[in-house]
Amino acid sequence: MYVRIKKTGHYNYLQIVQTYREGTKVKQRVVSTLGRLEYLQDKGEIDAILASLSKFSKEVLLHLSHRGHPRSEAQTIGPVLIFSRLWKEIGLQTILNQLLSERKYEFDVELAIFIVVLHRLFISGSDRSCEVWMKDYRIDGSQDLLLHHFYRAMAFLGSPLEDQAGKTPFAPRCIKDLIEEKLFLSRRNLFTELEMVFFDTTSIYFEGQGGETIGQYGNSKDHRPDRKQMVVGAVLDNQGFPLCCEIWPGNITDVKTLLPVANRLKKRFGVEKMCVVADRGMISKDTIKGLEKKNIHYILGVRMRQVTQVKQAVLTRQGRYREVVPETKFVKAPSPLKVKEVMWDQRYIVCLNSKQARKDKAERDTIIESLKDKIKDNPKSMIGYKGYRKYLQVTK
Repeated sequence: MYVRIKKTGHYNYLQIVQTYREGTKVKQRVVSTLGRLEYLQDKGEIDAILASLSKFSKEVLLHLSHRGHPRSEAQTIGPVLIFSRLWKEIGLQTILNQLLSERKYEFDVELAIFIVVLHRLFISGSDRSCEVWMKDYRIDGSQDLLLHHFYRAMAFLGSPLEDQAGKTPFAPRCIKDLIEEKLFLSRRNLFTELEMVFFDTTSIYFEGQGGETIGQYGNSKDHRPDRKQMVVGAVLDNQGFPLCCEIWPGNITDVKTLLPVANRLKKRFGVEKMCVVADRGMISKDTIKGLEKKNIHYILGVRMRQVTQVKQAVLTRQGRYREVVPETKFVKAPSPLKVKEVMWDQRYIVCLNSKQARKDKAERDTIIESLKDKIKDNPKSMIGYKGYRKYLQVTK
C-alpha cells in the first residue's frame, strides 16, 4: 500500500492505494479517499493518522517519539573514543599543552586541533566544513568552539619560531616542527637510527582567493597549471611512521627539495646514519653529489627511457635475476619481484615484475595494431595524441 495525491480540477485529494496482482498483471485500487489535502493539512489530520498508525510500528514510533524534543539529535561516539585515546597515548595532548602553557588563549586550542585532525581523517575538508561536521559527533567541549577558533588553532601550528637554525631555503621553522621533533624524541631510544626514510611530494592547488602567500604557479601534479598551488612533502621511516611534513611555494621543483630535506633531517632529529629513498623526480647530478658529500646513503628511482646510459648500458647488461617475491594466483598477494645488480659507474638494481611486464606487452601490442590501421587510413589523426607518441618517429 502507498499514499498518492489525486488531482481533480483545482483540488488535490489524498488517497490510500493498494497494489495487487491479477494473473500476470499488476493493478492498483483505491482503498480509501482521505479527503482534500489542504483541509487535512490545515486541521492536522495527517499527523493524527500517522500517530495512530505508529502504535503498530516500533520503528515509526521511535522516530515520532522525538517530535516533542526538537533539540534531541543522534551523535556518533566511536571515532572520538578511539582516536582520543591514541591522541593521548602517542603524546600529542601532552606536547601541545606544553607548547601552549605560556600562551593565553581564551579557548581550548589543543581540543580544536584534535577535532580538525579527526575531521581530516574521516572527511578531509576545510575548517569551515569541520565546524559543521563536528556537531554530529559527541566531543566534550566542542560546543564552545566556533569557526574562528579553528582558524586561530591552525595559525598557531604555523607560527614561525625565533630560532630558525636548520630551516630549508623554502619555508621557516614553525610550531609544527617542534611537535614533530618532540614526537620523534618520545619514541626514540639509545639505539634509534633512521636506517631508511621515504620521501615524496605532491601538489595542492588553491581555488578562489586562496594561496596569496605560499601559492605560486608551478608543475601541477593535479593537471591544473591554471591554479596557484603549494608543494607538500612527507617523510616516513622504514616502519611506516610519519617523521615530518614540509610545505613549500608551488614553484619549487622536486629535484630541488631532496638535498635540503635530507640535510634538515640530520639536524632536526640528531641522527648520523640515514638512507633516503625517493622517486625518479628527485634525481640530478648536483643532488647525488650533495648526498654523497654529506655521507647520506640514498636509493633513487631512475628514468629508464630518458637516461641514455641506463637504456644502453644498464638494461642491456647480461645477468641472472634473483627472485624476491614469487608470483602467485592470489589476488591480494604482493606483486611478484625479481632483481639483479648492475655496476656501471654507480650501483643499479634492475627490478622486474613479470605480471606487469605481461600486461604492458599486451597493451603495447594493442596500440601497435591500432597504429598500423590508423597509418593506413588517416595518419593525420595521430598528431598530438599522447598515447601514440612514444611509438612513433618522424622521418624525412
